[in-house]
Order: sequence, then C-alpha cells, then structure tokens
Amino acid sequence: MAHIVGGIGTTHIPSIGNAVDRKLQQTPQWKSFFDGYVPVQEWLARKKPDIAIVIYNDHGADLFLDKMPTFAVGAAAEYPPADEGWGVRPVPTAEGDVDFSWHTIESLIDDEFDITICQELAVDHGFLVPMNLLWPGDWPVRVLPIAINVIQHPVPTPLRCYKLGQALRRAVDTFPTDARVVVVATGGLSHQLNGERAGFMSRSFDQMFLDAIEGDPMSLTRIPRQEYMDRAGAEAIEVIMWLAMRGAMNAKVRRVHRFYQMPVSLTGAGLVLFENETE
Repeated sequence: MAHIVGGIGTTHIPSIGNAVDRKLQQTPQWKSFFDGYVPVQEWLARKKPDIAIVIYNDHGADLFLDKMPTFAVGAAAEYPPADEGWGVRPVPTAEGDVDFSWHTIESLIDDEFDITICQELAVDHGFLVPMNLLWPGDWPVRVLPIAINVIQHPVPTPLRCYKLGQALRRAVDTFPTDARVVVVATGGLSHQLNGERAGFMSRSFDQMFLDAIEGDPMSLTRIPRQEYMDRAGAEAIEVIMWLAMRGAMNAKVRRVHRFYQMPVSLTGAGLVLFENETE
C-alpha cells in the first residue's frame, strides 16, 4: 500500500515567485529566506516521494467568489499555471496522477466529504510558490492539488480541515501501490493585506502556531475562525490549511526542520517538516 513519508507546512507568498523568476535567490534581500528551504529540499531529494498532495487556496485565478467550493480536488492529468493578471509564470505544468486522484476522491466521498471534482484546474501562486521552494527547477513528483476555500466566508472550521487530513490519510493507506506520498500544506503565517490593520503581523502568534502544529494540533482546532483573524490578521485564516497536513500525520511526529522569518512581503513566513513517529 501507499504510505506517507512526511508532512510539510509552508508559506506561499506571491512575491517569492517573482524572486524566483528574476533569479534573486542569492541576493542580500532574499538569501536568508531561500537558504531556510535547503534542508527540506535535501530531505525530499533523499526520500524521493512519488506523489505530493498539495493543499492550497485559489486566489481567484480559477475559482472565484461566484462559485467557491469549500473543498476542490483535482482529477486531471496535468495542472497548468494560471495567469493571475501579469502573465503566466515560466514554471512547469504540474503532472497529475489520475488513478491516485480518483481513488482519493472516492475515498473522501465515502468519508462523507462533499467535494468539488476538478477535471480541469489551473493553479496559482498558492500552489506554484511551494513547488518552486521545495523542488527548484523541474518538479519530479506527480501532484494532487486540493484547494480549500479560505477566501469567501464562511470558510471551513479548523477542525474540519484536520478531519480532511485524517480522511486523506485513509485514502493514502488504501491506495494499492507502493507510492511514497508527501503532504504539503500552504498559506500564511500572520498577515493582513487590507483595511485599517493592513500590514499587521504577529510574531508571537506565529511561534505559538508553529509550536502547536507540532506538539498539540488539537489545540489549534479549538481556536475560533474569528480569533485566528483577530490575533494574526484577516488573511492569516489560511493557516487552518496546515491542519489538513497535520491530520494526515500520526499523533506524534518528529520535527526534521523548522524555519521562520518575519517579514517576507508583509507576512510572517514559516516552514516545518515532520516525519511520523511510531504510534
């Protein structure tokens, strides 16, 4: 059967993609940030996952406010980069895994998740930036994109995201191949891009979140959605997507790497990599 080799949580700040495209990774402004990802890149090179489940949110590139599914799951053979208003970025088209996608879709529906099935899906910076950061250059994994609505309220609860991760774990565990799967969750950390608090960030919230996602994820499921936005900024509600990654992991995990930097384009930027501890 397939199995999960690790879980990753990472920011997906759009300016990072611009830095990649302009080859600014080793400039003084960006070097410390990109260096923070090297240990995870090296881990991925050693583990060689076959499939990446990438949990992200669409920012209006393919899914928009007129029809915004709570959970949208890809079922395509490939996922092209979307044009977010300034042209299509020079990145690869991500390769899908149709068999794994449909197995996961059927398993999620059996688990009573009402999902939107996307047989065509263009992916934006929420998906593309993590792929750039984790696999510089070509992308040697097949992907299953899962878009969670954290844009149009009401958004799902933190607990529902955690339960989605548990359901994804069951799907992986019953997929009848020896595929190695990494679960990547994206978004945040603290930031607010609009209104009177535009530019708001919270180092204390970010550090609390990074501690809890490792050692006490259930405490994060008990924080109300409004409290996430009050404490960390309106757009920081994105971090509930990390709970889907954590729900797919064992109750006890081993931290392989953790990195944090503030600010990165008016955002607290975080990265974690976990492996499962034996239950």
